[in-house]
Amino acid sequence: MPARTGLFGRIGRGAHRGRRWVLALTGLFTAFSLVWGLGVFSDVSDSGFEDPGSESSEAMDILQEELGHADIDVIAVFRSAEMEVDNPSFAAAMERVADDLPEDVVADYDIYLDEELSELERGMLVSEDMQATYLPITLSGETHQERLDQFEDAEAALEAGPLETELGGPVAVEHELSDTAESDIVRAELITLPLLLLLLVLIFGGLVAGLVPLVVGGLAILGSLTVLRALTHVTEVSVFAINVATLLGLGLAIDYGLFMVSRFREELGKGRAVPVAIGRTVDTAGRTVAFSGVTVGIAFAGLLFFPQPILQSIGWGGIAVVVFDLVAALVFLPALMSVVGHRIDRLGMPLPGRTVTGRIDENKGTWARLARTVMRGPAVSLVAVICVLITFSSGLLSADLGSTDQRYLPADAESRAGTEAMGEEFPAGQVGRIHVAVAGEPSEGAVEDYVDRLDELPAAMRATVERTGEAITHIEVAYQGHTDDPEVSGLVDDVRAEPGPEGAEEVLVGGVAAQQLDNLDAIVDSAPITVAFIIGATLVLLFLAFGSVVLPVKAILMGALSLGASLGVVIWGFQEGNFAGLLGFDAVGTIDPTYLVLIMIVSFGLAMDYELFLLSRVREEYLRSGDNARSVQLGLQRTGKIITSAAILLGVVLLAMGTSSLLFLKIIGVGLALAVLVDATLVRAVMVPATMRLLGNLNWWLPRPLRWLHDRIGISEGGDEDEDASDPVDRKAGREKAPANA
Repeated sequence: MPARTGLFGRIGRGAHRGRRWVLALTGLFTAFSLVWGLGVFSDVSDSGFEDPGSESSEAMDILQEELGHADIDVIAVFRSAEMEVDNPSFAAAMERVADDLPEDVVADYDIYLDEELSELERGMLVSEDMQATYLPITLSGETHQERLDQFEDAEAALEAGPLETELGGPVAVEHELSDTAESDIVRAELITLPLLLLLLVLIFGGLVAGLVPLVVGGLAILGSLTVLRALTHVTEVSVFAINVATLLGLGLAIDYGLFMVSRFREELGKGRAVPVAIGRTVDTAGRTVAFSGVTVGIAFAGLLFFPQPILQSIGWGGIAVVVFDLVAALVFLPALMSVVGHRIDRLGMPLPGRTVTGRIDENKGTWARLARTVMRGPAVSLVAVICVLITFSSGLLSADLGSTDQRYLPADAESRAGTEAMGEEFPAGQVGRIHVAVAGEPSEGAVEDYVDRLDELPAAMRATVERTGEAITHIEVAYQGHTDDPEVSGLVDDVRAEPGPEGAEEVLVGGVAAQQLDNLDAIVDSAPITVAFIIGATLVLLFLAFGSVVLPVKAILMGALSLGASLGVVIWGFQEGNFAGLLGFDAVGTIDPTYLVLIMIVSFGLAMDYELFLLSRVREEYLRSGDNARSVQLGLQRTGKIITSAAILLGVVLLAMGTSSLLFLKIIGVGLALAVLVDATLVRAVMVPATMRLLGNLNWWLPRPLRWLHDRIGISEGGDEDEDASDPVDRKAGREKAPANA
């Protein structure tokens, strides 16, 4: 009986018929991407960690608008091993630096040679050993991004001849984080591509078959950069979105290519003609790839509910990249396979039993034995894995949230050394500032009383009126220590709790420490709607995929357990420093919640991605036989090598991100790789078969009112295994069966 050709089958046959046009247009797009897309790095933002609607952001905006920017952006440290600061040569070098500072870039600075400074103020600018000094510099840019763009001009002017120079401060740290991330991601891709080719050749047992998914991966990188640059014209895109989106785009593209090529070879192995094999590949594996991509897209869409621009830009970038990956997998890849045809098996390697395609003996093989073992004692297996996952998840109880600063740079980074020198070499120590904006016209006495009360707060070094303007007063509360220290967080809360001066219309508290607390509050406030959206959308999608209301709920619960275990290990490894020796970083003692959110959402999407691939094949077997246990065994056996190979390939890409010298890229890369590992082993290999054995036919329960909906838009990889190779849906195309005509 002829197979029913659905929408995806028609897409595949259309790609086959128009294969030359598809490949030609892809070539033009590639050329365009090389010329235009690679320019994305000049259009992205280096900032975006703050919540623009928070109190801290509003406080800084008001101060900026009414009084102008006056915060310290760059700390330039100058030292000499031979001279002290009162040496004429040292002083002359510092005078040259001050004279050469560009007025259009540097708005203000202090130097120890300034005679208008008091002895105390000059002393604060000189190190205890008298061999170093620093210049606190305020840049002239009106926005944070403008000041980041000005940094290189300031850096070029801060060379002091015989003196050793280190530039620290918030702008210098952000600039180095951005530049290092950009270079590390390029290095990771250069390392990853040849390694992926080697693994793909081993997985497929042939060079041609291994090259095809890699071509899709390379196209995905160029497409990702092009799409992200296009997004910069409609929304702010963080440079860190490029790091995450391009590497995930590469990993997903290769995963999708692996599934498609594996199914194509399987169809050719049944004696089907190339055009028929293409149509069936897209109608089965392609259909599942499409819905799997949607699950990842749903996860990225969850980031749009957070107010921080960095998370929103990663969300938009991830959605755009997934869409591009799907177009490449469903249109470009079928056209490429149509041209390659039977030559897909050329340049094979003698690797018997190690490739992902070929006939399956349902009674033999590692995956068959594993499935039978688990299903003989499903309750024991399930309880054991749940206990392991809960144990791993216990690390979440010790989570101590903090912020990204110079400690996320390597120990030898210049901006980290320059920033930390403040606490190690200078009497003033590592002083931070809370900025208080008092709007209105309180009396001078009321302001003085308010400042005195702030000055007496625990953890406050001093409180002073910094600037005044028309109906605005800027008060600074100085503190010592890191912005995420509990004492500093408590000080922010105390300042906000203190009643403002009588006559004030509004009192707003800003600064880095306040921003960190506001970001945490924003994440907590946004989490419920994000979780509700992702779970709701995923449940609907999995219902359409599996034709069941039980399997989607089970998948969500297992995904949550897997996610908790992965995040617990991340806390244990990075916050507590247990991975420090292996991965080469200094433990900060806290962890930025931004990265936990990113790991949580993306890893959940990846977990549902593999769940969909596995259970779609299980459902296909169940629809044929009606035997639940046998279907689970065959589904796991038929997809085991493919999904494991896909997890390995994606893990390689993610671990390449983890080789970065930046701590936050290590956290994201290794954290997501751990999530993939947990899902590919404990969840898919043990929990899935165990739960499906325990639930039996209840797995496939579907209320009658919902069955008509699934019958119309279900996505199971169906099709009769014994279908005639010369599918009559396209008899004319079916004559193109020989390799020479492919």
